[in-house]
Amino acid sequence: MLPIRDDQPRYSTPWVNYFLIGLNLVIFFFEFTLDPQSLEILIRQFAVVPSHVALFLSGSQRYSLVAILLPFFTSLFLHGSWMHVIGNMWFLYIFGDNLEDYLGPFKYLVFYLLTGVLAMGTHMVMNLHSTAPALGASGAIAGVLGAYFVLYPRARVLTWFFVFVLWVPAWVILGYWFVLNFLSGTATTLAVPGQSMGGVAFWAHVGGFISGALLVKVFGERGLRYPYAVG
Repeated sequence: MLPIRDDQPRYSTPWVNYFLIGLNLVIFFFEFTLDPQSLEILIRQFAVVPSHVALFLSGSQRYSLVAILLPFFTSLFLHGSWMHVIGNMWFLYIFGDNLEDYLGPFKYLVFYLLTGVLAMGTHMVMNLHSTAPALGASGAIAGVLGAYFVLYPRARVLTWFFVFVLWVPAWVILGYWFVLNFLSGTATTLAVPGQSMGGVAFWAHVGGFISGALLVKVFGERGLRYPYAVG
């Protein structure tokens, strides 16, 4: 199921959401200009590698605290392919504007980064000895989806489903997305216990979604709302 647009109105311009989309695209364009060796160095340094965290926690002096913590933020702005970045930015474009409208720009930015970090933390815990770098905005975007699921479950999402295009309640499409990721994460964990896993970081999606659903009410609604809808 591919969402096309939603019908939940907003009352402000989502400047932070636009900024996040633009920043992710600019960084990906930069990645695209690098030769394979330079790109690998960049990813190894700024993506989350769970085995590096495991070494640090075991007392190894190979990695500093900054080198361990910084990738939990920088990895949120790296992507592995055009499809990766376009898919992530499409979901952020559809669902992020309403969350920024609800939280306000500053709280939305903090919420996005925090749920992204928690998503990467979930991935790390579930794949502690993996040597595969984890990168992408999908964990933070999963936090946005979790918050949207709580705030606007009855909003309708125009969805492309095989040859059909139809309006689907947000709780259905987002609930389906979460269950699919949870089952996929469980399947990969059971299939290859204790081994390094590459591919899709399903547990980051699960952790981000749950974090967003739990934290959105803690952050609370912005105090000032504009009296007109901009679609």
